[in-house]
Amino acid sequence: MSLAFFSRQPSQIWPHCTFLLLMLIAHATLAGRAMASQLQAGPMVGATAMRQVKIWVQATGKGHAQIEYWETGIAKMTPVRLRTATVPLVEDTDFVAQFTVGLLEPGRTYGYRVMINGKEQKVSQTLTFKTQALWQWRTDPPDWKMALGSCAFVNETRYDRLGRPYGGAPEDKRIYASMAREAPDLTVWGGDYLYYREVDEDSELGLRYRWRYDRSTTEQQVLLRTGSHVSIWDDHEYGPNNGNSSYRLKGEALALFKRYWANPSYGLPELPGTFTTYRFNDAELFMLDNRYYRDDDELQLKDKTKLGAAQLRWLKNALLMSVSPIKLIVAGSQVTNDASKYDGWHNFPEERADILRFLVDHKVNGVIFLTGDRHFTELLKTERSGTYPLYELTCSPLLSGIASVVERERGYKKVVEGTFVAQRNFCTLDFSGSKSERKITLRSFSNTGEKLWEHELRVSELQTPAAGKP
Repeated sequence: MSLAFFSRQPSQIWPHCTFLLLMLIAHATLAGRAMASQLQAGPMVGATAMRQVKIWVQATGKGHAQIEYWETGIAKMTPVRLRTATVPLVEDTDFVAQFTVGLLEPGRTYGYRVMINGKEQKVSQTLTFKTQALWQWRTDPPDWKMALGSCAFVNETRYDRLGRPYGGAPEDKRIYASMAREAPDLTVWGGDYLYYREVDEDSELGLRYRWRYDRSTTEQQVLLRTGSHVSIWDDHEYGPNNGNSSYRLKGEALALFKRYWANPSYGLPELPGTFTTYRFNDAELFMLDNRYYRDDDELQLKDKTKLGAAQLRWLKNALLMSVSPIKLIVAGSQVTNDASKYDGWHNFPEERADILRFLVDHKVNGVIFLTGDRHFTELLKTERSGTYPLYELTCSPLLSGIASVVERERGYKKVVEGTFVAQRNFCTLDFSGSKSERKITLRSFSNTGEKLWEHELRVSELQTPAAGKP
């Protein structure tokens, strides 16, 4: 500033000083707002591998986020604390940040904390993540637990339909704490994680609003911070009820799904979608996208498709390439239920027959279907000539209302006795035992954590019989 400035009369200087003061106040206010940004949802560990993990966080405002992490359980040593690069938090992406943390060592546990604008975000849980173990050709596979659930309607009265709240009473959200108490290594969200309302589904901003509202559910955070998480979608987080490939905002819906889940991948470079594979210990998940390429259930065409020809070919190739003894095909709606007139693969008979025939012809062993959507839980068993029976675990709902057709479905011949549940519930799959005696224990729990049923499957029973054997 020149000396001439100070030679002016006070009446001439004052407007300039006022302007400078206002600018300083505005700058300080904006800086204060940025510094005030804090954790809104998460953190959530997504897909994990032997040498990296993905972590998701969401903040209340703009700034930058960072993960600090360190290996735990190192005797007589002060752990070395490392930090990821910072990720900007911007309004255009709902103040979401995703991190890929690596290169890590297999089979290790790490502590971590979230930093937003340089300040540690305090949460009520001890935050840890685990890399997958390198057990192949060395030891038996590790014992581990998966949680499974679908259909989680979160009430919002001003936008919901009139009448009884579809998402139940506030205390029904305790299901998330019950799931967290089971300490799952992996939670698989089986579709309809949220429900777009009529007010949401006709605009991109409406879709964004619903994701942010539901992901911020206070009760859900305890589960998001437990173990790791992957998800498929079904119609309600894709678009309208029973949505098909014609939905005009499906590109925006896909971008939001990618923003809010840290899955291992999404589709293929040449083929958009949410489908992916994910190997977790001795199981491999084949996570299907049954919406992006889907024909309408009512379309009268012989060759109508639920997956699309390209995704179906991808699935077949992925199954043949898999070296995992347990193959879990995760789909949004049921596969082997022929009793229902509702949303399921039975409405696409040619395509379903094709994939079921493929499993037999190519002797694909260890297959179990994991599905949701139906607002009840059941374990189905389909006997198949010349090969092992095909099991399908349908687990639903977490928070949504109970289906109105339960009595008719309860008596369906494929339902394994004692496994039909018509209340809010979640499921777990425990994988345990040596490689030669591996077993999967399936359970269903009420929203308070009470065990409703248990059924054991042995992996040795999910094998194509050798030639000459029954």
